[in-house]
Amino acid sequence: MIRLMNWIALCIKLLGIRLLLAMRNAWDCHYSEGVYKDPPDRHHELSYKMTPGDEVEDMFLLLNEVKRQIPNIRGVSSGAIASDYQRLRVESVCSRLGLVSLSYLWKQDQSLLFHEMITNGIVAILVKVAAIGLHPAKHLGKELAEVKSHLHHLNGLYGSNVCGEGGEYETLTLDCPLFKFARIVLDDFQVILHSPDSIAPVGVLHPLAYHLESKGLSIDSGDSNINNGISLDGNGIYEIEGDCSLHAEQSQISKSLSVMIEKTTYHLQMSKTDRGDTFSICCWLQDLHRSSTGLQSDLEVVLSHLESQLKECGFTWEDVLYIHLYIADMNEFAVANETYVSFITQEKCRFGVPSRSTVELPLLQAGLGKAYVEVLVSRDKTKKVLHVQSISRWAPSCIGPYSQATLHNGILHMAGQLGLDPPTMTLCEGGIISELEQALLNSEAIADCFRCSISSSAISFVVYCSMQTVSLNRAEVQDQWEVFLEKLKKLHSAKRSVSEVFNPNLLFVLVPQLPRRALVEIKPTLFIMEDDNTGSEKSDVCIQDQEHATPQSYWGFQEDPWHDSCFQKCIVLENLCAIMLSITSENIADICNDSLVSGHSLSQGQTEKVAKFCIYLIDKILTENLFSWKNTMYLRVYFQTGSLVQMEMLSLVFSQAFQDFAEINLKFKTGPDPIFNLVPVLGSGRSATSMDAVLTCELLAQKPPC
Repeated sequence: MIRLMNWIALCIKLLGIRLLLAMRNAWDCHYSEGVYKDPPDRHHELSYKMTPGDEVEDMFLLLNEVKRQIPNIRGVSSGAIASDYQRLRVESVCSRLGLVSLSYLWKQDQSLLFHEMITNGIVAILVKVAAIGLHPAKHLGKELAEVKSHLHHLNGLYGSNVCGEGGEYETLTLDCPLFKFARIVLDDFQVILHSPDSIAPVGVLHPLAYHLESKGLSIDSGDSNINNGISLDGNGIYEIEGDCSLHAEQSQISKSLSVMIEKTTYHLQMSKTDRGDTFSICCWLQDLHRSSTGLQSDLEVVLSHLESQLKECGFTWEDVLYIHLYIADMNEFAVANETYVSFITQEKCRFGVPSRSTVELPLLQAGLGKAYVEVLVSRDKTKKVLHVQSISRWAPSCIGPYSQATLHNGILHMAGQLGLDPPTMTLCEGGIISELEQALLNSEAIADCFRCSISSSAISFVVYCSMQTVSLNRAEVQDQWEVFLEKLKKLHSAKRSVSEVFNPNLLFVLVPQLPRRALVEIKPTLFIMEDDNTGSEKSDVCIQDQEHATPQSYWGFQEDPWHDSCFQKCIVLENLCAIMLSITSENIADICNDSLVSGHSLSQGQTEKVAKFCIYLIDKILTENLFSWKNTMYLRVYFQTGSLVQMEMLSLVFSQAFQDFAEINLKFKTGPDPIFNLVPVLGSGRSATSMDAVLTCELLAQKPPC
């Protein structure tokens, strides 16, 4: 212990900084006779929850003291490269203290990092080896530059981590650019063999003697830039003692939401699929006859109602996979986020927080309140969540209770991605094409964590374009889209073999505004082929149940070649069906056998025909591909506000059309709530240059495990 403290004191003097060190008896309790022993209650799970006595709570206590002594501290930097275990614990502490986790090495290529460390003057020696191909007598005491080629050779042979992220080796830094005054020269050391294993022997180097070589700057220099205005008294070590009894305060909603809901003159609307293992619930405020009381109160009412609905169904927020947060004014994003995090917290979501997409919609123009929320819910606890809160070079961080992506039953639901530069978290410069490329790169970085690529595994892309893009050259967006995806496909193929490439649906949606005033936001949905999802025997059983199903004609509609121009479909392994159905004014004229009068809304009769046509064509696609309506996870109907259709009529007409459909198709059952979500937008379509669809239906269906 004395030797360790001497080294710490030495490094502090070389760095010209002070060190605050947590000494809560953790070492005294678990270190004896030269052996460190894990306490019996130590957690080894990947995720972390606050545990008294854990070393993570020592870090919490320490950083809380740092905040007290240095009030303007804002972030914490850590060197995690691939360790989720370490990253999640640092992020846990930071989130509780209101600090930003900085992890600029995260997910970086280890070979490149290794090269950068050497070329930037970091001189470090191996002081522990514990891996095949590394021998204590041969490699301990060697500098990184000396073992560079050997470490790369081991990586090629055994997949060893070049930077030692798997515990292959540990190092001691003798010199680096941060050592301002001197470098350490090791004069003598002792090699101790801990395990003489013939394959992977474990050995440790203990320094016995050293001296310092001056770099020409006095350690006693009074340069305020070196000391940052902090006096270096003694050895610069400040011990922090005590128990971690501090807890992050959870914001509470002061009002009684149940009373608020009862007193509102507007009324809540809800839709719900509830037809399979995964289903959606959507909630909004119908605000036709009064002004909204504000985004905060509207969102509180909507989230409270959703929370109640989840509870009635036996679920909580931890069962939610994905959340679409639609607001009426992006200038109030901070208010929306603050309200959101008062309901959905990491403490409530033991298996990971939901992924999220947030966009501004013309809600008020459609006669709605200022908040509209859709949640995708799972009936089981098998989701896998990727939630990185640290700022890094990898992909944009998600600082808060919303994650980058959620994997469930082979479907990867990815959060909406902006063209943010990950290390700076600012929109990249260069306009819409630069933002588009960066958003795709960010999406690819997330997909790569699941060993897949958006260029081969995507089943659908929804591309939100802000109103600012109307005056821009959107034809270039369309052209560059395929170029960027082809580049990503080549990069992914160079790393991993690609067995199958899907043909994803593509939908462009025009909205008033996006977060950070971005021009585009990309929301990919991917299917990841896993052994337990793609067994041929399971697929055969599912197909056998519906092998005699044939499409039927409803309401007099007959198959016509022009129907193919209306829809896109992506069928994956007879397990998953994604459909995009866009209806333009020209299609409506064909459906109704009537020309439309410019500037006039559709009549109720015309709207009814359009709704029934959409149901007929979706049913036809589902049936032809051996799916049924009961497999539906969600059905969104994007409609263009202020044009040919009005939301109130559209809602009534689609509801009635589904009821009529249930009478003529005995396999289809209706419930008390609509199975569709009406989403008001400025425009939509399958091309960036033609977002002129009057309405677009987006459906995702998945068969349950057989």
